[in-house]
Amino acid sequence: MKKQLNIVFLIAGSEPLGSAGMQADIKAITACGGYAACALTAIVDEDTRHVKSITPLPVDLIVSQTESFLGDVGAQCVKTGVLPSEEIICGVARKLSEYPSVIKVIDPVIVNSVGEKLVADDAIAAYRELLFPQATLITPNHREASVLLGHPVKDIDRDLRTLSQGRCSVIVKSIECDGMLCDYLYNKETDQITEFRKEKIQTNNVNGTGDSFASAIATYLAKGYDLNHAVAKGEEFIQRAISLGAEYVFGHDFGPVHPCFMEDKEMHGRIYD
Repeated sequence: MKKQLNIVFLIAGSEPLGSAGMQADIKAITACGGYAACALTAIVDEDTRHVKSITPLPVDLIVSQTESFLGDVGAQCVKTGVLPSEEIICGVARKLSEYPSVIKVIDPVIVNSVGEKLVADDAIAAYRELLFPQATLITPNHREASVLLGHPVKDIDRDLRTLSQGRCSVIVKSIECDGMLCDYLYNKETDQITEFRKEKIQTNNVNGTGDSFASAIATYLAKGYDLNHAVAKGEEFIQRAISLGAEYVFGHDFGPVHPCFMEDKEMHGRIYD
């Protein structure tokens, strides 16, 4: 009997560094033992110091790419990246609503590394109204969570439940706590919050960290792990990738994590398992 691939279908942008967006997603998914495919949403021009431009692709093309894959091949999980406009979010949400049984990891790429908004308020509203209700998990960092909440994250229990609105599970990333970084997962199905505490790693090579982390979680979900186990595996993966990425020089500022260490571990050669 023929096997099935562990497929994560990406709806994400492309950038030239290979350290974020679709490029980072594909590396993380492959390293974690999944098969990655992608509908492109935008072409991002950036160097290691700043984003120069974001050029959205036509929404009809994005939706058609998505249907071409999901309608033919199918996927266990969909993971979204940069969706640069309300129109694109609406189009993607309508298409994904046709696949209610597919796991959906929504990474709301709405602010940059210093907290500046990358999308307009109407796009943020579209995330809340159209994509979050479909999501299995949303993965905002603490800056994105603050924009979505309208205030900084303070009360973990209250704020994560506010972000969920009883519709999806939530992980808020990279909150400072006692000299360490903490990620907090609210699992809607169990109504429990789990803390993942980790040491800070001093490095500028963190571009695409959120993309890689969300893609790792998506891969483990596609492989059948329950949510808490998938997040725990994703945490292990991204911490190791950041640690190894810190050993390298890449450009003049923010470089990539290093996801390929999994080639030397138990996942090597198991993309088809």
